[in-house]
Amino acid sequence: MSVPLPFDHRTINSDGVNIRCAVAGEGPPLLLLHGYPQTHVIWHHVAPKLASDFTVVLTDLRGYGDSDKPAPGPRDLEYSKRAMARDQLLVMNALGFDRFGVAGHDRGGRVGHRLALDAPEAVSALAVLDIVPTRHAFEHADKDFGLGYFHWFFLAAGNGIPEHLIGADPRFWITTRMNARHHGGRPFAPAAVEEYVRCFSDPAAIAASCSDYRAAADIDLEHDNEGGLIEAPLLALWGSHGFVGRHYDVLDVWRQYARDVRGFALPCDHYLPEERPDEVAAALKDFFRS
Repeated sequence: MSVPLPFDHRTINSDGVNIRCAVAGEGPPLLLLHGYPQTHVIWHHVAPKLASDFTVVLTDLRGYGDSDKPAPGPRDLEYSKRAMARDQLLVMNALGFDRFGVAGHDRGGRVGHRLALDAPEAVSALAVLDIVPTRHAFEHADKDFGLGYFHWFFLAAGNGIPEHLIGADPRFWITTRMNARHHGGRPFAPAAVEEYVRCFSDPAAIAASCSDYRAAADIDLEHDNEGGLIEAPLLALWGSHGFVGRHYDVLDVWRQYARDVRGFALPCDHYLPEERPDEVAAALKDFFRS
C-alpha cells in the first residue's frame, strides 16, 4: 500500500543498512516514525495532510517493513534505539537535512527519544505518540502493566519462543494485537492491515521485532541510564482510552525527561495516526510550525 500522494519512494543506505522511505511535500523537514507491528503506512491518513506544510519523510525502521533486517547479535545491539536512531539521522542527512522535526508513534517514539538525546543539534522538535519513556515504564511496572503490556515480556523472551509462536500465524498475531488496542476512532483501513501482515510474515521481520523488544529490556536501559534531558520542545499525544492515558500522568512523566513539554489526549486508544488522523495532523501542524 502506498501513501495516497505522489510520494517519492526510495531506499537509502544507512552505513550498510538499507532504509526504505517515502518523501513528499515542501517546507521544513519532518520525519515520521512508525511503531509496532506496523510500517510507515500507519501515517497514510496523516502524511498527505502534512505535506502541504512540510517536507515529509516516512521511513520503515530497520527490522520493519521493507527496510533491511540485520540478524540479531549479542545483546541485540543491532536493534538498540541508539542504532535505530542513527539510521534515521543518516537518512535525513542523505536527503540534505541537518536539522528537522521528528514525530514517532510507539517504537518510533522511542527511536525519536533516543535521537533527540544523541543528536540534539539535529532535532528541532519532537512529538511522541502514546508512550512514556521506556525506563519509566519498566521502573513503574506492576500487575496492570504486565497484563496490558504483556507483549513487552513475551517478545523479549529467549530460546526462539515468540518467533516460533508468531511465525505459526502472523496474521492472527497482528490483527488480534491491533484490534485489542483500538477504541473510539476510525477503523483500520483493510489495505493497511494487509500491508502490515505482508511485511510481518517475513521471519526476519519477526526476529528483528523480538530483538527490538529485547534491546529495550537490556541495552536501551543502559543507554537511558546515561541520563540527559531532551532540549528540544516536546509534544506528547496519547489516547484517553489506552493504557498510557489510563495509567500515567503523561505530561508529568515527560517533564522528568524533557525541559519543554506540552500535549493532550485524544478520544481513542493506541493507534492515534489511524484512529484520529485529522486531530493528529492538526496537532502536529500547530506544534511543528511554532
